[in-house]
Amino acid sequence: MLTLSKESRLKPKKVIERAVAFFGPNGFGLTLKEEDNCNAYFEGGGGSVRVTAATSKKGSSVDVESVEWDYQTQKFIDKL
Repeated sequence: MLTLSKESRLKPKKVIERAVAFFGPNGFGLTLKEEDNCNAYFEGGGGSVRVTAATSKKGSSVDVESVEWDYQTQKFIDKL
């Protein structure tokens, strides 16, 4: 399992929208199992990804946990 964190200037809702676009059906094709304004959880390909975003002074604090999607998770964090 890989866990990464990053501060982003984006609001939490925007981070989640980008996560859905990146990991979801129109991105890497993972199944979106949960979504709200600050959390998204995906499953597929024998693994999973959870993206959590919380409001911070600069925009949001983002945490991403992945199982079997480590390379893609690093790419997502780099794009934020």
